[in-house]
Amino acid sequence: MSRRVALFSILTAVVLVGAFFYLLRLKRLTFAPQSPKAEATARTKLREAALEPASGPTQLVTLYFPSYAEGLLRPETRPLALAANDTDRIKQIVLALIEGSQQGLGSVLPPTATLRAVFLTADGTAFLDFSQDALTNFPPGIESESLAVYSIVDSLAVNVPDVKRVQFLIQGQQAHTLAGHISLSGYFVPDSSLIAPSQ
Repeated sequence: MSRRVALFSILTAVVLVGAFFYLLRLKRLTFAPQSPKAEATARTKLREAALEPASGPTQLVTLYFPSYAEGLLRPETRPLALAANDTDRIKQIVLALIEGSQQGLGSVLPPTATLRAVFLTADGTAFLDFSQDALTNFPPGIESESLAVYSIVDSLAVNVPDVKRVQFLIQGQQAHTLAGHISLSGYFVPDSSLIAPSQ
């Protein structure tokens, strides 16, 4: 009987030690900070994805990026071969925004954010469904969250005229806030008052 108990104790100890090391490895993989190389790779993939459905001629698009120091959105133009379909155009614009500014302006969303789905209704409401990663790495404060939201809304409105308002979803559900300040429960219409005047 004592031999069985000893054997059972040894097996239990081996399983517990194995589980401990597995959890340590899982924690390291889950909470490891993203390296600059990984971020650069994510941005390259976003750039490729934004250009992927290029079925139309190349045209200049206007993207609005946050200038957090000014509390305004600054326009940035770049050539993009926009798709013929409005839904695909919306995806291209959002992916270009996630890719980031080429002129050193602020980030709209982290490069790891994924645009899971897009739906455009007949009344001009664009539903954008993002991954949970979209809620991370914002500069603190209500103003920075507002600029991030309206950089997307205003960029879509100026490049896809059928978009009249935007509804944000996270993992297919309405999110309460972006990062604790801006409520995402309603629709957002374009707001040109946040755009910096032309110089």
